[in-house]
Amino acid sequence: MSILNFIRNLLQIKGYRVKGFTFHNRFKELWLEVKPYKNGAQCPHCGRRGKIIRTLVTPRTWRDVPVCGRLVFLVYCPREIKCKAHGRVQESIPWAAPYSRVTLRFEYALLTYCAMMTQKAAAQLLHISQSTLSDILHRTITSAREGHRIRGLRHIGIDEISYCKGRKYATIVYDLERSCVLWIGKGKGRETIDRFFADHLSRYQRKQISAACCDMGQAYIGAIEYWCPNATLILDRFHVVKALNAAVDEVRKEQWREADKEGKVTLKGLRWLLYTHPSRRDKDDVKRLKSLYMNGNRRIHRAWVLSDEFEQFWDLKDQAVAKEFLGNWCKTANMSRLEPIKKFVKTVKKHEHRLIPFVELGLTNAVAEGLNRIIKIVKNRASGFRTLEAFSDMIFLTIGDLDIPGQIPPASRTI
Repeated sequence: MSILNFIRNLLQIKGYRVKGFTFHNRFKELWLEVKPYKNGAQCPHCGRRGKIIRTLVTPRTWRDVPVCGRLVFLVYCPREIKCKAHGRVQESIPWAAPYSRVTLRFEYALLTYCAMMTQKAAAQLLHISQSTLSDILHRTITSAREGHRIRGLRHIGIDEISYCKGRKYATIVYDLERSCVLWIGKGKGRETIDRFFADHLSRYQRKQISAACCDMGQAYIGAIEYWCPNATLILDRFHVVKALNAAVDEVRKEQWREADKEGKVTLKGLRWLLYTHPSRRDKDDVKRLKSLYMNGNRRIHRAWVLSDEFEQFWDLKDQAVAKEFLGNWCKTANMSRLEPIKKFVKTVKKHEHRLIPFVELGLTNAVAEGLNRIIKIVKNRASGFRTLEAFSDMIFLTIGDLDIPGQIPPASRTI
């Protein structure tokens, strides 16, 4: 085996062959003179073979993945061809994207590393500066997502996240069926979400959405009902339970403010016990809550009973039964003489038609909350992002609806 074939097999070079090699900078850099396998040259736009006009005098260099701590560069003089459709163009380079100074294999390694670790660590492995890595990462992700269209969307979820200090928010749209992020928009509110429905979905796609889930914010509710006429809107279970827990906790706070020193000892540590789901309470917890009635804290006891009774709604399977259950529960809650609970009843009545479909569809933003946890991990890994564009790049790379490393040709997916 010749030394050139040995280098080619060692570096797993595909699509081109090695003509020669030299070492530079005291053997720290390996420069490989390469050329495509076939003599014909293809147009980068249409892929047709064209007539070779001339070979450029000045060679171009592409950075490849480091090997054994040595930097690897590919050197080649591209040829200029004449395409019948596009005229005079430079030939297509099989190992790199157009106008790129790094190989496709380098881009694949960069995307893989950045999805698993910090950009600083990835830059150290690839022996480049962090700013250069950020520029290549942004260009690669932007190029991969350019022209990408959303397809097969049926169930969507909408939520908002904070991406920077100073109350800077972003609106995120999720595909709840495939558990991925579809779109990220700067800001929150009706204007932001309207941009998604108007610019990124066709009229046919909006009609194909059969179910949507969001919090109780009027901006998202209004946008979904306006743009998606065939969608069944369901309020997120988490936010409904959160509102009920807040009402129960307000009752506890009122009793705490009115209690004396001895009464506050009884109420101490009760907050998180009231928040706990009934299935996670042990016998001692239930015994302590029941003792509130005997100790004179009947208002907190009454709020606790109503809260536990409302939890039964999520286990129902029939809409008629669910509607009857909500009617009876709201009637009982209004008779409790607990103002925070009565305020929550008004919320339930207002959104009753957005709660009842849950018992059959079971759609929640639980998938979105899980993805938000991954987004927070990405954010903490980088110790925050200065711009939403950089943050969006990492979100799309990690949990986006497009497999960005998968856009690299299979022959170049080697590290």
